[in-house]
Amino acid sequence: MRDYIVRGTAAEHQIRAFAITSRDLVEQARVYHNTSPVITAALGRLLTGGAMMGVMMKGEEDLLTLQIKCGGPAKGMTVTADSKGNVKGYPQVPDVMLGANTQGKLDVGGALSVGILSVIKDLGLKEPYVGQVALQTSEIAEDLTYYFATSEQVPSAVGLGVLMNKDNTVRQAGGFIVQLMPDTDEEVIAALEKKVAEVTSVTDLLDEGVTPEELLEQVLGELGLEITDRIPVCYHCNCSRERVTKAIVSIGVKDIQEMIDDNEPIEVNCQFCDKHYIFTPEDLKKLLADN
Repeated sequence: MRDYIVRGTAAEHQIRAFAITSRDLVEQARVYHNTSPVITAALGRLLTGGAMMGVMMKGEEDLLTLQIKCGGPAKGMTVTADSKGNVKGYPQVPDVMLGANTQGKLDVGGALSVGILSVIKDLGLKEPYVGQVALQTSEIAEDLTYYFATSEQVPSAVGLGVLMNKDNTVRQAGGFIVQLMPDTDEEVIAALEKKVAEVTSVTDLLDEGVTPEELLEQVLGELGLEITDRIPVCYHCNCSRERVTKAIVSIGVKDIQEMIDDNEPIEVNCQFCDKHYIFTPEDLKKLLADN
């Protein structure tokens, strides 16, 4: 198992926790979108957080979307995850170049700047659940922490990190989400806060070879950590010619006929994996005839 999420509980089920190693899926996203280092870090953090939030959902068909719209040069990014460990995403502007921040690290906060984080959960109901918060630091982990506290009323600690190699490939990526259940004892909360504060850098720990299990052990070991699940996770785009065909049908007969009259092939590109789908005028005529 290369990229995977572990799920666990601690303090007699007063705490639930998730940790992930996500290097391969973040590297796959970098390859698909040819992202600059700072955008790789930003999208990688959102993918990592989204993957963990995805497996929090219970339904087989449940879908989670994290969307950032922001005023910085990155402009925004979107990540979609399901409950089975599949995640995908894309940046609005893949090639933003910025100098390091004051800590000498990739300036994700500067790339995003002020903005809004939307969390959309499609749980098979009539309307999806939508929660929105203003970005707090634009470093993503703190923004997700704020989202959980304000929109879901779940006190949480979120740590996310992406470490790059000198050749701009992804060296390490991963993170954790630790959440308090209702009516958690005060002494448990105090012990957890102390432990979380000791985790200075997720990527440093991953670079030392620490596994997701060991990451949770560092934070929750003294509180009786129990690992309950291990879930493989990967970058997975489920686009297909059939799905694209349905999307073209949905635009209506008039617009499709105009494309046919232009007598030029049309190309549809997937935002998530950059796959190209070509439809000739003959394909479009058949599509109209079949529908």
